[in-house]
Amino acid sequence: MDDDSGIRVLVVNAGSSTLKLSVLGTASTDPAVERTIDPWDGEDTSEIGEVLAAAGPIDAVGHRVVHGGPDLQRAVLIDDGIAARLESLVELAPLHQPRSLQGVRTVRSLLPDTPAVACFDTTFHATLSAAASTYAVPGVWRDRWPIRRYGFHGLSHAYAVGRACELGPGLRVVSCHLGSGASLCAARDGRAVDTTMGFTPLEGLVMATRSGTVDPGLVLWLVRVGGLAAEEVEQGLEHHAGLAGLGGGTGDMRELLTAVDCGDQRAGLALDVYIHRLRREIGAMSGVLGGLDVLVFTAGVGERSPVVRARATADLGYLGVAIDAAANEAAAGDADITAEGARARTLVVTAREDLEIAHQTRAAITGEPAHP
Repeated sequence: MDDDSGIRVLVVNAGSSTLKLSVLGTASTDPAVERTIDPWDGEDTSEIGEVLAAAGPIDAVGHRVVHGGPDLQRAVLIDDGIAARLESLVELAPLHQPRSLQGVRTVRSLLPDTPAVACFDTTFHATLSAAASTYAVPGVWRDRWPIRRYGFHGLSHAYAVGRACELGPGLRVVSCHLGSGASLCAARDGRAVDTTMGFTPLEGLVMATRSGTVDPGLVLWLVRVGGLAAEEVEQGLEHHAGLAGLGGGTGDMRELLTAVDCGDQRAGLALDVYIHRLRREIGAMSGVLGGLDVLVFTAGVGERSPVVRARATADLGYLGVAIDAAANEAAAGDADITAEGARARTLVVTAREDLEIAHQTRAAITGEPAHP
């Protein structure tokens, strides 16, 4: 992902309560300036101004935007028309999109003459086939609303898949983004063919506070028989489920593993459920690909938990996966933890959404394709 355009990019990543800023040139992968504003209220511009003052010249701004909807399927220059379209997508991602848009508005007010680009977490999954992206719901629903599998964490998956290809050959890649949110992506020849998240980021794996996939009939039962309001179900599945719901209140994998070591049975069950779902979905993604050449772990848990990597891969010998125990324990940064003789490689890749955003921003500015 080397860029020779010379364009210095301010990367803006607005979270629910934080704002991450970094300035990336083309001579190094290390940010020239990096700052996390925590907490960020969405209004205060003073610390952003400090970053801009220290950054030197900025040629373009790249914003992480969670949702591009059904039509915005690649990074785009933000003008008033695009900004309005992004506002119209808030209902598709009500927890994430508003903060992304606040970041866009805030930085545009400080750099009104600097081109800004929206880079979407849904973009990498735009290559999913109709078979992979279509829900088997009534046709009238799909005609009326933009219902499809969108997938998320696309900026992370795009970087991880690209980096895996740089580190060695492998046509069929399963990327495991394991953080507080978690998803898998199956990619062939660098292009996504399936993913575990769907219409919303709630589908798929067990996460820190999100349930992942549950039977839709359970949701209906909770409303009809359990008497819960839709808002109560949403709050429960989004914020009080997952590892936190199973393990006694904590969604932090480090705390959970400590509790497991102390013999906490609830924590043990939470970890078992998490690993079971993870192994099952790795198998499903590999099945879609017709096999597996490379398994990649990235994001906070994926990069920093040897226990999760070891348990997740323990029963994947049928896919050719085996890891070296010493390499797994010692892994830091980008690392190959494959056991000698294993058919499939297993890699740990440092999550660098900032590099992917900068890459896509330069491509949008210059008109070059973002990826081969």
